[in-house]
Amino acid sequence: MKVRIGVGFAGVPGEALSGLVKKVAQLDIDSLWFSEQVSMATVDPMVGMSWALARTNRLKVGTGVAVLPGRNPALFAKQLASLASLAPGRVLPVVGLGPARAAERSAFPVPPGRRGAVFDEALTVVRRLLSEESVTHDGEFFQLDAIGIGERPARPLDLWLGGATPVALRRIGRLGDGWLASLVTPAEAAAGIDAINTAAAEAGRAVDQEHFGLSLRVAFKEPPAAQLAAIQARRPDADPGVFVPVGWDAARAVIADFVAAGVSKFVIYPAVPPEGLPAFLDAFVPELTPLQT
Repeated sequence: MKVRIGVGFAGVPGEALSGLVKKVAQLDIDSLWFSEQVSMATVDPMVGMSWALARTNRLKVGTGVAVLPGRNPALFAKQLASLASLAPGRVLPVVGLGPARAAERSAFPVPPGRRGAVFDEALTVVRRLLSEESVTHDGEFFQLDAIGIGERPARPLDLWLGGATPVALRRIGRLGDGWLASLVTPAEAAAGIDAINTAAAEAGRAVDQEHFGLSLRVAFKEPPAAQLAAIQARRPDADPGVFVPVGWDAARAVIADFVAAGVSKFVIYPAVPPEGLPAFLDAFVPELTPLQT
């Protein structure tokens, strides 16, 4: 497997972004990722991607993850195609069902109880628009009459999905090109990969075995109680500390455990204040990039 390790920004205000993007590119870090955080002082993931791609020549940039239900799939496909045209081979879209914060769901309105169905149909529409010259679609939630998005990627974009529930894993197998997990253990990741491969085989397709990834938050002191409480709200069945290694040694050990489970792509989110990010990036290169293969 080709192990690759990128960095993710969450809660970085716009005024700090320019210098950080430049530094990530100068350090030749594999990739940069932007989170969907509506209520935080951070840029929108699509805007952040555009900014980072425009200011660099080689850096790969992704969304980790962008919420799809509640977005117009035709306009989203147009955005992705435009970015791929401007920065070929450097656009890494990952989409998910809903925001990490339940309070932000109202920013992505869908009919009550139909978020999964909207996601499935929207993803189908996006995929068709990225690969077909003209799309006519008469679905439950979206209707298109001979709509095209103009210039399309020469090679269809890989659309990775988030999520870790049994339903989400089956969806990835049926519809996704990869999996970006979060808040799972290595054993759960291995089981998830098996479930995705099984669902893909049942759907008559296959997911590239290099396309299994993990978002991992790394801390350098005991995480704040509010952060641990947020993790526990999403994973009440587990010790929240399991999901946030503290220090570089612990981070390397966790990454090794996930590589053994079949995960090969990592997005590291540093649990440091914005002013600590430059020092984090300087340390990231000697501490973690040697793990890449």
